[in-house]
Parts: sequence; structure tokens; C-alpha cells
Amino acid sequence: MQWVRPKSLSGLMLFGLGLLALPLLVAILTAALQIRTLATTGQKIVIEGVTAARASQQLFSQIASLERTARLYDVLNNPQLLDSYKEEDETFSATRAKLYVDATVAARQTLTQLAAVQGSIRTAVLTTPASTAATDTASLTRQFETLSALVDKVAEQSNEQIDAEVASLQSQTDRARKRLFWEAAGLLPVTIIEIITLTLIVGRPLRQIDRAINEIGHGSISHPINVKGPHDLERLGAQLEWLRLRLLEVAQERNRFLRHMSHELKTPLANIREGTELLMDGAVGELDPAQREVTAILRDNGIKLQRMIENLLSFSAWQTSSVGLETSEFRLRPVVKQVLENQQLTLLSQRVRLDVQVEDVTLVADRGKIRLILENLVSNAVKYSPKGGTIHIRAATAASSLVIDVADNGPGIPKEDRDHVFEAFYTGRAAKSTAVKGTGIGLSVVLEFVAAHGGTVEILDGEYPGAHFRIRMPISLAREGRPGDSPQRRTQAHAA
Repeated sequence: MQWVRPKSLSGLMLFGLGLLALPLLVAILTAALQIRTLATTGQKIVIEGVTAARASQQLFSQIASLERTARLYDVLNNPQLLDSYKEEDETFSATRAKLYVDATVAARQTLTQLAAVQGSIRTAVLTTPASTAATDTASLTRQFETLSALVDKVAEQSNEQIDAEVASLQSQTDRARKRLFWEAAGLLPVTIIEIITLTLIVGRPLRQIDRAINEIGHGSISHPINVKGPHDLERLGAQLEWLRLRLLEVAQERNRFLRHMSHELKTPLANIREGTELLMDGAVGELDPAQREVTAILRDNGIKLQRMIENLLSFSAWQTSSVGLETSEFRLRPVVKQVLENQQLTLLSQRVRLDVQVEDVTLVADRGKIRLILENLVSNAVKYSPKGGTIHIRAATAASSLVIDVADNGPGIPKEDRDHVFEAFYTGRAAKSTAVKGTGIGLSVVLEFVAAHGGTVEILDGEYPGAHFRIRMPISLAREGRPGDSPQRRTQAHAA
């Protein structure tokens, strides 16, 4: 049988509050009943004690009155005194009967003896002839003394009964306190279980929604959003899923546009580059130095445009997850050399020096993506380096990682731009004016490709005056060079 619970969040919260309040109400009702029982018992003990004490006092005063009347009648032989004695005797009997109702067995036995002595005194007083003084005064005195002693004994037994009932009340109080303690101890885990259950019922969908919003906020829209819980939260999850699908459609449209635009640009650019190469090779005649310099600039900017288009295509393909890592084993140093050769003309025109220290390590990674990572970082460094500046390139193994550093002597990255430089199409507010404008996706591609290799990219301060990027890749994707290669052998190149 399926557990029926409220479908809405508000109903679930009310139901949960009711469940949490139920143990408290049970505890309060139980405590109220226990207190009521103890209070009734205590009230009964007080009433019985007061009644017994008052009756005992009345018996003592009534005995004294009986004895006085009996002695006066013995002396005066006045019939009115005899009537007074009878009335007082009846009052004494009524008081004795009142004590008999709530008395213990022992007290009732004493009261029975008391009744017998009272009857004996009554017989002696009522049957004595009025004309004689034959009443045995000494015997009457002894009987009244016995009567007083029995009343004392009744009072003592009443006190003992009250003490016993007080002790019983104390014991009941202790038992009630222990019972309430154990009931509270039993209700505590029940309440904790209810709180945990409600937290799971409500907290799980809230965590799912929070995770979904986090992923959407960070641009990760590939995972479906499926929220299970109260209907209110499920509807919110469905709205987030609709938003995710809309964002996915927008991203696909954007990537489709980028692919089409990039492919359309590649054909005329290939013709431009081919024509430039023909000019450089002298296919239409030998070029003078000025013409060769202009042609070199055209070729250099053609290479930059080609790199940008490759970035656009790579970024688009990566966003649509149409490509993955194509790993192979290769040496890092030739890749760095190829990247620097592609930048040679720009480095010469900017008179930028290179400080390269790269360990000759062998990588198991995607060679094309590693090349694009280095090209984008070096291109970024060239773009922001002043004329006559220096670009520093380091690559070495450290512990379980391969560490690659690329730094320049430029203005660095402003603090306010650091949270955005890895976002696609962000060019920065302090971008340097160059002949070929950047697309703003170079560093985004770097971040995506490094993350695909399980690595991280960070921006450091202090070691170099300009921008300093550090890449760390797990050693599982990078290992030391082949036998015969010295790990400490480095390439140091300086170009003026």
C-alpha cells in the first residue's frame, strides 16, 4: 500500500508541523493526566487528614464533656443532666462513626473497642438509680481513662494512615516522573525521525533545484532536470527544464551560425593565403623589400584569421559535444616549437623576446588541442606585450602534474576582468588595439580544452609583471620522456 502524503508543499509543511506537534500534544496530555491524578490523591489525603485531626480533637473534647456531665449527674441526680449526657453520647457516637468510614483495619478495631467502652460507660450512667449514690466513681474514672487512651490510639493510627498515604503519594509521584521521562525519551527519537523524513522529502527536491540552477548559471545545460517531490517543486523543476531546453536551443542556433560563418570564411581566406604565398614565392615576379614586407604582413594576418576561425570551429564543436579527445603519444617540445614558428613574424615585428624553458616530456593527450591551447596563450601574450618585452614559457613535471606557465610583461589582467576572461566572446575592457581584433573565445577554448584533459587554468600574480597563466594537467595524461631523453634538458630560445 502506497503511503499517502500531501501533494503540495504548503500541505506537506502543515502535515509535517502536525506530525511534529503530535508527540508534544501526547506528552502534554499524559503529563496533565498524571498531574491531575496526583493532585486528586493529594487533595484526598489533605481532606482525610484534616477530617481525622478534627474528629480526634472533637472526640477528646466530647470525652471531657461526657465525663463532666456524668460526674455532675452522679452528684446532683438531676434528670436534665441525664438528658444532656444522652445528647453528648449520641454526638460522640456520630463522631466515632465518621472516623470509622475512612479508617484502616487496625483503627476500626480500636474504634470498636472504643464503642464497647462507651457502651459500658453509658450503661453504668443510665442504669444507676437516681436515689442512690452507688455509682462506682473509681470504676467510672478508669473507664473514661480507657476511653481517652483509645481515642489517643485512634488519633495515632489516623496519623500513621496519613503518613502511609503521603508516602504512597510520594511513590506515585516518583513513578509518574519516571514514566514521563521515559515517554519523553521515547518521543524524542520519533520526533527526530519525523524531522529527518520531512527534511528528506522537502530537502531532496530543493537540492535538485539548487543544483539545476547552479548548472544553468555556470552554462552547463546538457543534463536533464528531473525534480521529484511536492507538486509545487515539481512544477518549478519542469519550468527549469523548459528554460534549459530553450537555452540549449539558443546555444545550438549560435553554434550553427558560428559553424556556417566559419566555413564560409575559410574558402576566401584560403584563396587569400594561397595568393599571398604565390606572391612570396615570386610566382608573378620578384618582389622588392617593401612589397615583400607588405606581403608578409598579409600572410601573418591571414594566419591569425585562420587561427581565429579554427577557434570558432573548435569552440562550436566542443559546445555541441560533437567531438571528443583524440589522444595520441607525442613530445611536447616540437609542439611548442611549431607554435612559436607560427608566431615568428609577429614576434619580429613587435620585437618581442622569448624565454622558453620546456622539459622534453612525452604526453598522452590530444595533440591538436594542446597546440591550440599553447597558440591561444602565446597569441594572447604577444597581443598584450609591449614592444621589446619578453614572453616567458615554462613546462615541467611537478609531483603528479605537468605544469605549463605562459607569462608576459604587459599590463596584466585587471581584477574586475578576471572573473570573465574565460567566458566566450569576452574581450576585456582594457584590450589593446591590434590590427586584427580578437573574437574573445581564445581563453574560453583554453579553459574548455584544459578541462577536457582533467586539468585547471589559473591566473597568478607576483612572479611576472604582466599576465601569468598556469596550466596543471594530471600526470595520468603526462609522463616523462622516452628513454634516452634527459628530463632536465631544456630548450632556451631568445628572439629579438
